[in-house]
Amino acid sequence: MRASQQGRADYASTRPQATGAVVASVEEGSPAWEAGIEPGMRVETVNGKPLRDIIDWRWEASDATCQLSVFTPDDGLTYPCTLEREAGQDWGIEFEDVLFDGIRTCVNACQFCFMRMLPDDARASLSLRDDDYRLSFLQGNFVTLTNVTDDDLARIIECRLEPMNVSLHAVSPDVRRSLIGPHAQRGLDVLQALCDAGLEVHGQIVLCAGINDGEELRRTLDWVEERDNITSLALVPMGYTKYSRNFSHSFSEDVEASREVVRLIEPYQRRARERLGRTRFQLSDEFYLDAQLPVPESETYDGYPQFYDGIGMLRSFLDEARDICQDHADELDGIVDALRSRGLRALAVCGEAAEGVIRGFCAAWARGLVSALAIHNDYYGGDVNVTGLIVSVDLLAQLPKDLSGTVVLLPEVMFNFDKVTLDGGSQAQILDEIDRRGGRAVVCQTTPSAMVDALRCQLDPKRDQAHDGRS
Repeated sequence: MRASQQGRADYASTRPQATGAVVASVEEGSPAWEAGIEPGMRVETVNGKPLRDIIDWRWEASDATCQLSVFTPDDGLTYPCTLEREAGQDWGIEFEDVLFDGIRTCVNACQFCFMRMLPDDARASLSLRDDDYRLSFLQGNFVTLTNVTDDDLARIIECRLEPMNVSLHAVSPDVRRSLIGPHAQRGLDVLQALCDAGLEVHGQIVLCAGINDGEELRRTLDWVEERDNITSLALVPMGYTKYSRNFSHSFSEDVEASREVVRLIEPYQRRARERLGRTRFQLSDEFYLDAQLPVPESETYDGYPQFYDGIGMLRSFLDEARDICQDHADELDGIVDALRSRGLRALAVCGEAAEGVIRGFCAAWARGLVSALAIHNDYYGGDVNVTGLIVSVDLLAQLPKDLSGTVVLLPEVMFNFDKVTLDGGSQAQILDEIDRRGGRAVVCQTTPSAMVDALRCQLDPKRDQAHDGRS
């Protein structure tokens, strides 16, 4: 069983759940609809098996028929129910969450945990440290496996829940304990069992200067190199905030240390390409930025298996920007002409890490009418500079007070699934404030094509004015 990789994690509920799966919607005419299932009902068992999560549902309800027990809140009773379907037909039922028994939290004490570097007034939900192997399979979350029981491990192997996304960090027992805490060895033992069972794994190392770099990193890379089912390994630099008690510097302040990481990993990349036909060992974009080196070509990234871990985003952006500028020059000229004729300009909001590539893309075609606005992260401080961690207080403080004639492109990634920033600012509030300053706001992905599409939509004379400049 393989998870579908999503561009945006739609996290499961963190609240404790009653036994079973609460029905969110039912498709009219579907087998579930024909059986009388309605939103608000709760499916407690499938073929006699209690439902812990969507994995149980997919596993147990994979045949042409299934037997359910369904709790109905109207009378507080549970009834048996039989579903039948034709070949290829969907059951037509959607649940409120992917986890039905609540989320599994972390048992570690990682030195570099971002949750331990939050301001005291951060909302409580941000301090929830999930470490649930099911979300690793379903949504691509990285997990340490330290809280995986023997029963969990048997289930992962039996159901072939792959790829599993695993935070490795180090392999030496003393270094792992220092980084992760007393349960560190359990995570490595479970990972070895997954490797022995032949499950595909995507690995991750959060690299902390002076702790798991240098010779310790070499030992970890050697360990991974011997296990081919770890098909990709991402190295990302530890980030810290101004609230950190353990760290006050990282690779972002040390060009030579970053270059040493690049040099250390290159032989492993070369051997992997020669032996397996893929690079396998991947450095996050930050390392190349911090080392002041060009990002590798696209073939280095093996199809971007860890794109949303910051592996290859810059290369993808650069390639897409080049293609758009070459293949859609007339369209870009039309957008520039429309901006100029209407007396408009555009600001593409981004984090400081992405400023260079976005500024370069804008300079290639926009003739000064579209520019990057990098938001300095005062809220978190430290070396936090990525677009996804922009908060509303910094954004509104650094946007011009007068936005007349300005289209503001807001990065979608700064908002969570509920359209809220990490400091609790709502998207609606931000859009209203931009409107009050005389600007137009549009939320879009921070990619060349999405930015161009957003501008085209704003400049379309047939655009629905009822949206008030928003999308």
